[in-house]
Amino acid sequence: MTRWLRWFNMVFLLACTAMTPAAWAAGEEAIKVVYHMSEGIPQASRAINNIRNHLGADPQARIVVVAHGLGIDFLLDGATNQMEQPFAGAIGELAGRGVEFRVCQNTLTARKLDASKVAMEAKIVPSGVAEVARLQAREGFVYLRP
Repeated sequence: MTRWLRWFNMVFLLACTAMTPAAWAAGEEAIKVVYHMSEGIPQASRAINNIRNHLGADPQARIVVVAHGLGIDFLLDGATNQMEQPFAGAIGELAGRGVEFRVCQNTLTARKLDASKVAMEAKIVPSGVAEVARLQAREGFVYLRP
């Protein structure tokens, strides 16, 4: 695409959305994304990489990871990936970049796991699936499942 055509497309888009060039230059509201985790360690490894890549492309993204079932395993004390590397460092790094982690209380209860075994960066929510639904329906989060 030529430079002129790119410029024309940008101007056309701005005109169609009634967004002023100043507003466009200032940036848009952060995209909100919920990563749904329910499959265990291999999914968690994929998600960590996806989230790092996501933040690399869009550092302003607001990301919430909601885990239930086997999906909570990477957020438990001492959890390691398939190469025996601890998840704790990656969780801390991502939390430091604004990523929120939420763990299902129903899963903890069903698996007889004490909440003290969950990574300190994670918040316990009553139901993981209800949290995913709430984030999508009430707060406008985009759904991703790595």
